[in-house]
Amino acid sequence: MKYLKVIAFTHKQIELKELGRLVICQEDLTEKLQQVKSQFEIDEIFYLPTCNRVEFVLVTDQVVDAAYTQRFIDALHIGVCNHYMGVFLKGASIYEDQEALNHLLRISCSLESLIIGEKEILPQLRKAYESCREAGLTGDFLRMTMNCVVKAAKEVYTDTNISKNPISVVSLAYRKLRDLKLGTNARVLIIGAGETNLNISKYLQKHKFTNFAVFNRTVAKAETLAADLSGEAFGLEALKDYNKGFDAIITCTSSVEPIITPELYTSLLNGETDKKTIVDLAVPNDTHPDVVANFPINFIEVHSLNEVAKRNLQERYEELVHAEAIIQQNIAEFITMLKQRRIELAMRHVPEKIKEIRNNAINTVFADEVKGMDAQNREILEKVINYMEKKYISVPMIMAKEILINSQH
Repeated sequence: MKYLKVIAFTHKQIELKELGRLVICQEDLTEKLQQVKSQFEIDEIFYLPTCNRVEFVLVTDQVVDAAYTQRFIDALHIGVCNHYMGVFLKGASIYEDQEALNHLLRISCSLESLIIGEKEILPQLRKAYESCREAGLTGDFLRMTMNCVVKAAKEVYTDTNISKNPISVVSLAYRKLRDLKLGTNARVLIIGAGETNLNISKYLQKHKFTNFAVFNRTVAKAETLAADLSGEAFGLEALKDYNKGFDAIITCTSSVEPIITPELYTSLLNGETDKKTIVDLAVPNDTHPDVVANFPINFIEVHSLNEVAKRNLQERYEELVHAEAIIQQNIAEFITMLKQRRIELAMRHVPEKIKEIRNNAINTVFADEVKGMDAQNREILEKVINYMEKKYISVPMIMAKEILINSQH
């Protein structure tokens, strides 16, 4: 497991507003990851961006340190200037071997989340991995790793109370939104049709909100979410021409640049002057700072939920201890499975080698003797050799597994 490495940039060391500078545009993601995979001779890679972290999971024999991280980020060509490169290198956490696996398991169980106990992180992690797997960026090792990650997370959520009365960024945002006492007929613009907005939309729907307009880069996704909400669907470019006004905007996209600029916001107001609400759960924020500074707005963002998150952590301390015990058990199981897998891979060549020995014996070493045998004896010899060949193939695997099992005791 010494080749498993993780480069992590998280809310614990880096401000969320700065963290957004590391987000890679979805359209360029596969190309950029393929490029660094080749350039840095990385065997497998996947990229995990969420509302409070950007992480790179690598399988490589290279030494991953601050110097490597700087070269790696530079090679992604995402426009990180020298100042922010210094910030990111200072705040980066680098894990390898068992520490890397432990970190991934803690992420999947939400122990590293802004909100301990929220379940959104596991599907985000799986989605990030699947996207890279489909692009051919991962292989057998990360497949096994992700199986372990998912198994551990399910056990933690099932066997502990860490997610009892679950608190998530989305639920906290909705609570703040609910405290503003918007009427159920409030005009709600939803920008982005990803998982976060899908989840917050469920809260709104549950509490009888009825007036929605959904905007998304892919119109088909906007139409799917709008159909669930009995609302209207538009492409993202339609925002600049939308003139029906609004009471609240809920936005979460993967854009690396602000979507709600002062000009767009003024256009969306359509002459209205009352105080509006923006729920911005994107990292980096979809809302330009000048909009927040220069207009009367109730602004709800991930960063403002930190204090609630800290209290949540204190309340769940006992469950954390139980969850960490489950994680350690899964790490121990994974190490054994990894050894077994390495034996299986090593033994793949045994049948070929045995066939080579068999053919060499018959056709070269004992060729003259075999030629001198009659048909009946040759048939018997073939049967004996075939029988022995089949048995020999299984012997090394059985013995290796027995040695492995006995070494655990």
